Amino acid sequence: MDSFSSVDFGQVFAGRRVLVTGHTGFKGGWLSVWLQRLGAHVTGLSLPPDQGPGFFDLCGVEGLVDSRIADIRDADAVHETLRDVDAEIVFHLAAQPLVRYSYRHPAETFATNVSGTAHVLDAAKSMDSLRTVVVITSDKCYDNREWTWGYRENDPLGGTDPYSASKGCTELVANAYANAFFSEPDGPRLATARAGNVFGGGDWGEDRLVPDIVRSAFSGTPLDIRSPSSIRPWQHVLEPLSGYLMLAAALTSQGRNYAGAWNFGPDVSGTVNVRELAGMIQKFWGPEAPKLIFQNEEPSAEPKLHEAGILRLDSTKAQTGLGWKPRLNLPEAINLTTEWYKAQLDGADMLSITRSQIDHYNSLMSETLLSNQVTAAQ
Repeated sequence: MDSFSSVDFGQVFAGRRVLVTGHTGFKGGWLSVWLQRLGAHVTGLSLPPDQGPGFFDLCGVEGLVDSRIADIRDADAVHETLRDVDAEIVFHLAAQPLVRYSYRHPAETFATNVSGTAHVLDAAKSMDSLRTVVVITSDKCYDNREWTWGYRENDPLGGTDPYSASKGCTELVANAYANAFFSEPDGPRLATARAGNVFGGGDWGEDRLVPDIVRSAFSGTPLDIRSPSSIRPWQHVLEPLSGYLMLAAALTSQGRNYAGAWNFGPDVSGTVNVRELAGMIQKFWGPEAPKLIFQNEEPSAEPKLHEAGILRLDSTKAQTGLGWKPRLNLPEAINLTTEWYKAQLDGADMLSITRSQIDHYNSLMSETLLSNQVTAAQ
């Protein structure tokens, strides 16, 4: 497989019809803005946005895309809502994304993440112009053995909590559709993408570390931090999104060699524990940073929901096959994130702020491409 790094992936999307499920959410909103910036004609399918100051409303995403509201658990609603949509590229991000929520609502989690994926793929495979599908799952789709090394795409799937198991099942559903319906030589191609813990401006999800810290900063109230020693592969939202875009571009322009599963995780330097990440956010926030209280991790009589202690991804396949790699170190990623939220607090134009951060990231990608070209010519 040749590296995709020599191709300007952005040109692939100009003028194309793209469907993004989950466009009212955090990652789906960022992806929709980026695709619109690249000249794509974006249709979004999702639940209504959550109440409050979310990315979708703050950035006016509804005015940038053809926004359609439906619950992917309802197959008839999905087909009816997408009846007149003939997308060339589909990014499926709509999901129930929270581990702790999955303990409270396990059946809902499976219905959304597993059956919902099948409903979206059913609708997609009936689109005459379809060329590419990228299904976004999670690093938690792996059977986590608490290894210190990163999981590779051919490692076993699994999951001991409802969320993780649902993501493993999502991978199985996607693989079944890829083999049963997207395997013709000249037909559409399907890939899955797995990323770690993502943060960035505009995320207000519940039970998520960065949004909880930002809420604390906005309100001026101290925040209790659970599991401060848990290690996660932290990355800015633009990092995996760039991988999704490169993967879709490769599938669309260069063929089915790019079908299958792909990891998009941070460098080892981006894999730190909760306490370290929270402390870095405090530092970059400045004088008005919230007070953080780290919970005692000694065993207690209270039942505790299982959460992985350590989970890393090996992204060698994406680095060698796509030319993808993280462009932001962890301090840079945190700085971008705190700048976004502080701009919101100051009443700034958040679409303009978002576009400027996307443009900054694009410039980093261009610098890497130029460097690679110079190296290859020497």
